[in-house]
Amino acid sequence: MSVKKKKTQLIKRDAKKDYEVVLSDMVSLLEEARRTVARSVNAVMTATYWEVGRRIVEIEQRGKKRSDYYGEEIIERLSEDLTARFGRGFGRRNLFQMRAFYLSYSKIVQTLPAQSFSQKKKGIHSKLDLTELAKCFPLSWSHYVELFSAKSELSRSFYEEEALRGGWSIRQLKRQMNSQFYERTLLSKNKAAMLTKGAKAKPEDKVTPEEEIKDPFVLEFLNLKDECSESDLEEALIKHLEAFLLELGTDFTFVGRQKRLRVGDEWFRVDLVFFHRRLRCLVLIDLKLSEFNYADVGQIILYTNYAREHWTNKDENPPIGLILCDKKNEAVAKYTLDNLPNKILAAEYRSTLPDEKLLEEEIRKTRRLLSERANKKKN
Repeated sequence: MSVKKKKTQLIKRDAKKDYEVVLSDMVSLLEEARRTVARSVNAVMTATYWEVGRRIVEIEQRGKKRSDYYGEEIIERLSEDLTARFGRGFGRRNLFQMRAFYLSYSKIVQTLPAQSFSQKKKGIHSKLDLTELAKCFPLSWSHYVELFSAKSELSRSFYEEEALRGGWSIRQLKRQMNSQFYERTLLSKNKAAMLTKGAKAKPEDKVTPEEEIKDPFVLEFLNLKDECSESDLEEALIKHLEAFLLELGTDFTFVGRQKRLRVGDEWFRVDLVFFHRRLRCLVLIDLKLSEFNYADVGQIILYTNYAREHWTNKDENPPIGLILCDKKNEAVAKYTLDNLPNKILAAEYRSTLPDEKLLEEEIRKTRRLLSERANKKKN
């Protein structure tokens, strides 16, 4: 090999190394920027919810003489009006959590400088500088919501202190609380070793910058939609099934795709939601890229129960769930009709909805079409 060729190769190798260093540096910069944005939003969001809780308590205290139920009435009205104005995130349960959050951290205001308060106007609550208030809450709102589920005040304080000390992600906090880390530490003879071990994060505790930004609470607060990044196959199947059901006739009306719901502190997504005009009910479709099992039935019943309580209008029939399972060389379609109030209604649903065999065939057909398309692209 000539000296000139060797020199050229060395230059290329050095250039490649330089580029990799620059790329790695930029990736770190952008990830840190995303984390910073998520932390900033979370801090302001947490401060805002504390302030909402404070105002609810102040209203309750002023109206206590009117009725023992005054507080609940106010929260009901606030929930309706705030949801109408700002969308998700202001249900009764959320507002009660904000109220509880303020009551648990009401003394935090004593640590704020006097200039944090704006001048109190007649008939209006004194306002706090949210930027200053945000400095009082080093954990995210998701952390505080999780801490509400602690069994006692002592355990909550313990988990809060350890989360701060160890920089726990929300996943690490959940894992430690679910594994009763507080109780195990109390019982341990070597508490220092337990705390040192507990501070270490596991690979599954890691939260990516994208996940921090797409935290459901953050999306709610900013009134943004979660663009769910499912696999290409699942997304293609969902889109095709949506078109197929709409083509069956005028009965199916599209409501939404990847519709989110929250049960307790857990978030779920319903793949497809339709309204059936003849049956006057919602149809919730859950697609599984796996073999059918009875856990799928439990999940779809959870979805339909939630939909009946929160998404169904008074003049509509109970919602129905449809499970579509797609595994290579096998397809399963199953309606969950057992939770309907009577057999007559179940029979009507059965006679009106598409036959399960028809849906199974459509799943198989869709998979074949997608497979053929993928092969054409390769060739």
